[in-house]
Amino acid sequence: MKKALVVGINDYPTAPLRGCLNDAQEVADLLRRNEDGSLNFEVRLEQDVPSKAKLKAMIVDLFSGHPDTVLLYFSGHGFMNQFGGYLVTPDYQKFDEGISMDEILTLANGSKAKDRIVILDCCHSGAFGTPTNASGNATIGEGVSILTASREDEPSKEINGHGIFTCLLLDALSGGAADLLGNVSPGGIYSYVDQALGAWGQRPVFKTNVTRFTALRSCKPQVPPETIRRLVEYFSNSEVAFQLDSSLEDTNTDSVPHKIVDPKAHPDNVKVFKELQMMQSVGLVVPLDATFMYFAAMNSKSCGLTSLGKHYWRLVKDGRI
Repeated sequence: MKKALVVGINDYPTAPLRGCLNDAQEVADLLRRNEDGSLNFEVRLEQDVPSKAKLKAMIVDLFSGHPDTVLLYFSGHGFMNQFGGYLVTPDYQKFDEGISMDEILTLANGSKAKDRIVILDCCHSGAFGTPTNASGNATIGEGVSILTASREDEPSKEINGHGIFTCLLLDALSGGAADLLGNVSPGGIYSYVDQALGAWGQRPVFKTNVTRFTALRSCKPQVPPETIRRLVEYFSNSEVAFQLDSSLEDTNTDSVPHKIVDPKAHPDNVKVFKELQMMQSVGLVVPLDATFMYFAAMNSKSCGLTSLGKHYWRLVKDGRI
């Protein structure tokens, strides 16, 4: 079981925001289902939560029970003082600005869920999981991952009705951060956002203490798993080359005007070559002694596994794909 609490707050009495409700709605929509329509998270979407007490009760409820995975997403104001960081609620007042990030981390650390993910799009969100004193009260427990929009001393900016960070998060969940098998992990999202924001803007923060892979959403894989599993059929070991010839190229027939080379295209070989070309397009395979796979085949050269290809070959060999 996977459950997510997704919160967006625009309605602050003296400092209203514009993009947080949009952020929360679209994050909730993506988390509910994988790209193929299958169920993913059971999402509780909460907009403009009016008080600290109500939001804290929701967060306590989120981290209760024994689900496999829980996820907290918050888009709104953040606040930082000498005592740490806070998620700000509309009833804030001086010296009681909102829910302490340290308190939320305590709940996450104490949860019996196998994986706990916290994603924050608010100013100073990088304070989450940062020790506030020498005793290390903010230690990140095993199974906890934290992804924030900015460092603890930085704002989190909005543009065109969305937070800049959440715009990238939505793209990442939609497949931009998916691995070859279509899985979107917290680490993959961070890498995607990190590269997009660059060195001069707000900097995302990623903190984690995990011992297993967690997929937040599944998208269409770049290469079908059954195709990847055939790596061990085409390559008897990770160092051997696959011999190519012109029978693999589907245009090498009498029906296509060009110089025909023997042996002519054979349907079974063409199918193999198309899979090898697909693998080449995602960096698993590379032509040897030729610029392109087409010329490698037409000139009876060969292809081999890249470093990434060798990694996936070993995964297949070990029965992990």
